[in-house]
Amino acid sequence: MKVGIIGAGAVGSACLFALVMRGSVREVVLVNRDRKRAQGVVTDVQYGAVLSPPIAVHEGDYSDLTGSSVVMITAGVNEKGGGATDRSDPVGRLRLLEANAAIFQDIVPKIHDSAPEALILVVTDPPDALADVVRMLGHERVLSTGTSLETLRFRFHLGKRLSVSASEVEALVLGEHGVSSVFLWSSARVGGRKVLDLLAEGPTLETVREELEREVRYANITIIEVLAPASTG
Repeated sequence: MKVGIIGAGAVGSACLFALVMRGSVREVVLVNRDRKRAQGVVTDVQYGAVLSPPIAVHEGDYSDLTGSSVVMITAGVNEKGGGATDRSDPVGRLRLLEANAAIFQDIVPKIHDSAPEALILVVTDPPDALADVVRMLGHERVLSTGTSLETLRFRFHLGKRLSVSASEVEALVLGEHGVSSVFLWSSARVGGRKVLDLLAEGPTLETVREELEREVRYANITIIEVLAPASTG
């Protein structure tokens, strides 16, 4: 299977690395506005690819997406650049919609011209709303990453709280990727047992739930604050 990735930033690079390490595709094409950056990312990843199943990795242009089964869009304005790092802002990632919709108006037609049958996977924030933008721009085969990241973070923090491996946790977060996402506490399980039964009962239970949901909802902001702290000078 051939996969295209649009955007060679932190998210696009991570997607490329994951595909290479899993060896789940035969070819990956990385497209970026600055082609030299894409070339640098590919050059770096290729050395690690030696340890993975055979896979062709190269940078390219939109025309090189021809024959792709999946094209992942990771390009766009991120939370820090788009001013979406305020925990008290109820809009959250949706604040990025206007800027990234404008970027998609340039990107999506180019993908459609080269790979009209490809499934476009929207990773850029806000992914759910931008998936609708892709459809509006004439490309019907589209999915978004939705709340898959919140689900992974939910499982991680539940596992940490209960001192078990996150792989043993069954839990889901539904809705929109952002502050309005919905945590399905009632169906969360560990080893077949309800998470709510395993957590401490009483007045502290609601506090635990609030703390854990806050960790998940604002994990992106926490990461940004740690990796790119605001200047103090």
